[in-house]
Amino acid sequence: MLSEPEIELSPKVNDEVKFTTCYMCACRCGIKVHLKDGLVRYIEGNKNHPTNKGVLCGKGSSGIMQHYSPARLRKPLKRVGERGKAEFVEIEWDEALAIAGGWLGRIRDTDPRKLAFFTGRDQSQSLTGWWAAQFGTPNFAAHGGFCSVNMAAAGLYTIGGSFWEFGEPDWDRAKYFMIFGVAEDHDSNPIKTGLGKLKARGAKVVSVNPIRTGYSAVADEWVGIRPGTDGLFVMALIHELLHADKIDIDYLVRYTNAPWLVIQDPGAADHGLFARDADGNPLCWDAKAGTLVSAKLPDVAPAIVGEFTLADGRTAVPSFQLLAERYMDAQYAPDAVAERCGVPAADIRRIAAELADVAFNQTIELDIEWTDWAGRKHDKVIGRPVAMHAMRGISAHTNGFHTCRAIHVLQVLLGSVECPGGFRFKPPFPKPIPPGQKPAGKTVAPGKPLGGMPLGFTMGPEDLLVEADGTPIRIDKAYSWEAPISAHGLMHMVITNAWKGDPYPIDTLFMYMANMSWNSTMNTKGIIEMLTDKDPGTGEYKIPRIIYSDAYYSEMVAYADLILPDTTYLERWDCISLLDRPICEADGPADAIRQPVVQPDRDVRAFQTVLLDLGARLGLPGMVKEDGSARFPGGYPDYIVNHERTPGIGPLAGWRGEDGTGVGRGAVNPRQLETYIENECFWAHHLEPSQKFYKFANKDYLDFAVHMGFIGHADQIVLQLYSEPMQKFRLAAEGHGAVQPPDRLRERIKSVFDPLPIWYVPYEEAMADTNKYPLHALTQRPMIMYHSWGSQNAWLRQILGRNKLYVNSAMGAKLGLAEGDWVWVESHHGRIKVQTKFMEGLNPNTVWTWNAIGKRAGSWNLAPDAPEAKKGFLLNHLISELLPPEADGRRFSNSDPVTGQASWFDLRVRIEKCAPGEEEVSEPQFADLPLPPGLEPAPEVNRFGADLSHRGR
Repeated sequence: MLSEPEIELSPKVNDEVKFTTCYMCACRCGIKVHLKDGLVRYIEGNKNHPTNKGVLCGKGSSGIMQHYSPARLRKPLKRVGERGKAEFVEIEWDEALAIAGGWLGRIRDTDPRKLAFFTGRDQSQSLTGWWAAQFGTPNFAAHGGFCSVNMAAAGLYTIGGSFWEFGEPDWDRAKYFMIFGVAEDHDSNPIKTGLGKLKARGAKVVSVNPIRTGYSAVADEWVGIRPGTDGLFVMALIHELLHADKIDIDYLVRYTNAPWLVIQDPGAADHGLFARDADGNPLCWDAKAGTLVSAKLPDVAPAIVGEFTLADGRTAVPSFQLLAERYMDAQYAPDAVAERCGVPAADIRRIAAELADVAFNQTIELDIEWTDWAGRKHDKVIGRPVAMHAMRGISAHTNGFHTCRAIHVLQVLLGSVECPGGFRFKPPFPKPIPPGQKPAGKTVAPGKPLGGMPLGFTMGPEDLLVEADGTPIRIDKAYSWEAPISAHGLMHMVITNAWKGDPYPIDTLFMYMANMSWNSTMNTKGIIEMLTDKDPGTGEYKIPRIIYSDAYYSEMVAYADLILPDTTYLERWDCISLLDRPICEADGPADAIRQPVVQPDRDVRAFQTVLLDLGARLGLPGMVKEDGSARFPGGYPDYIVNHERTPGIGPLAGWRGEDGTGVGRGAVNPRQLETYIENECFWAHHLEPSQKFYKFANKDYLDFAVHMGFIGHADQIVLQLYSEPMQKFRLAAEGHGAVQPPDRLRERIKSVFDPLPIWYVPYEEAMADTNKYPLHALTQRPMIMYHSWGSQNAWLRQILGRNKLYVNSAMGAKLGLAEGDWVWVESHHGRIKVQTKFMEGLNPNTVWTWNAIGKRAGSWNLAPDAPEAKKGFLLNHLISELLPPEADGRRFSNSDPVTGQASWFDLRVRIEKCAPGEEEVSEPQFADLPLPPGLEPAPEVNRFGADLSHRGR
């Protein structure tokens, strides 16, 4: 008789649990990592963490496969063959650091501009930017210029904060929620949780997106807009609200520059600027006193329409009048924009009416006492329960800055910013508009640090980084007349400009987790050629030296001369800092750390520690003591605890002071990291009820923000419907001031630097033959993956291992296609071969695919015939980082002309069915990359967890 099998009902899954922070997307959720025998066995969400409250998505759970990826680099590498061939030898860290230090030291001693230092997504920018400043190079930026600078700049120049992870809808009170261009990859856990709250309460969700996936699929209404026309659609909503007199006048008077008087004197050097008193305060017309007064006085009754005479006899009008005159014009009427937007005029009118109804007929009042900036007491807060959120879908167009500004203007007109039910800032926002930090780099000297941080905010032409003749100072041409408000830099232009030697050649390109030879560039094949191109006169590479750090064997590794291998996120310290990209909520600031939950089993080092080591070797200020020894010999954790950006303000805000009782500001606490670990690796502070709303005008909050170091003074932050910095750039283009643009750029500056949001046809679309290229082409990031490193993940690949080109079903039939056909997709720049799939929920004039799924064969230690390499593809092969030539042959970058935002989403294409018998393999294909030394081929079958089974034990 057979015995009953022994079943272990409660197997021991761990012998230790450690807390840390997820790295599988931008949410940065709190996680609990279960360890057994020193190995990672299970990852779950931390229910106490403010970001995810225990929720963890599939990406977060699959961090195990990210950590144990067979593509992990194992040791420093030095190139010995030709670039791009992946021919390396393993070297020791001492040699690697000596090589890097020698290259960098020669640059710093001669011309620090010859170092271009650019990093990828979410990579400790407060540290890397500070390091660049101490080195003395202005040529620093990170990932933001690819995906989000229009979001950041438009928000910071309008309301003092922005969408993305720096603000959030009031999920608990909003009754009407509009999202623009939001895909499922970014901030996904909070958004999913928030949508659940909205749907449970019966709030209406409206998604404006050409593609109906994810959030759009669960929305109550999907607006399948034509790409690049979101701004026009929003201006039509504003048109309707103004004509219906459905705007919050009290809010505009109290919190915005709507009453500020704008000088009306065409041709004058101050035309379009604010009229000011002798102390520089903006003026308004006090209707009660019948006189001009400072608009910053608390107890005035300012007019927001009318024409008024200034002391010098000239006229001025309130900025609101200019706004109303513009958007009440018939060109913004729903009937005038409907066809271009692909949205019926009746729907535009109905949505505007719904916004007005919720904002003004369903107002929220909370009995919360608070004090405004002028010391006036209020016994309640008023909520306009309309909330909005926007992301990459509107950002990555050449008109994206103005589109994002238009959405903020719409929110402000409704009075729904920083109120119950509306859009709310997460600390450390709001900031002064714009923040006071100017970009440094006007003066660059050998052996000297910059006078400030490389990235900042320009207020006018005098802040640009240009030479006396107008030549850009930065290699990416950020803060030049080609991109004056480029707050995140133009990472997508670095390699092209360096290869061309425009505005000058560089010596070394130093990059961290920026996959610039593949999916993190707009011109993959062209960039590969630039990275390998040599000067025919000298035989040397046009970009002489490339240092690259990555945790994995990405496509970019093959093109570097020196590889500094990084750890995985479970093997290192990290700081999710208020100085950088924190994890705050609207109700209070928060930050977090990562701790090494396991030690590396390879000869790798955390990049942040390597960077500090190099800084000490180079003797960079702030990284060495007076005797020349390293200031942070313990590496990055030493820096996190002991570095102070200003007195009492460091990377972490929690448990400051020697006794650990300080909040936000205080002396160094030697036990700070230990305390974070004891508190599950995060710190969170909860604002008092009196501090939570109207943060831009709330005295208690503004005083708290000064204490925390968020802002320098507790003055009211006035929301800027009308942007004076924009007008200053326009005046320069009209011939005023000491700093003026080159003649070839004057008309462009005059046309796009409008102080009120405008709409124009995206540049590539305007220059393309739309009869030849009739379709828009977009990418979206899937919920399953995030950036290129996710599609190597063994578990996530099972969900999405290849991508197809999605075509609207009716359009597919019109083109004579059947679902599954292989087609050629052609743009003005390139041609790819892909397989199609039909869908209904898609703007009919648009095709799209998932981004970053396609891989180069051999990279990421995927099998050469992996579906990602043979069936998957990138739209990048169709996109150029340069626009088509102008009449004089010059080519501008394919970027928003205000911020330099990479304009991925302006692509126009045509589709042609493949000939019968053509091989069903995506094209273009590139030569397979061989594995570098130290990497064994990945196993054909992933047997992770087999040893955890009963039989395995």
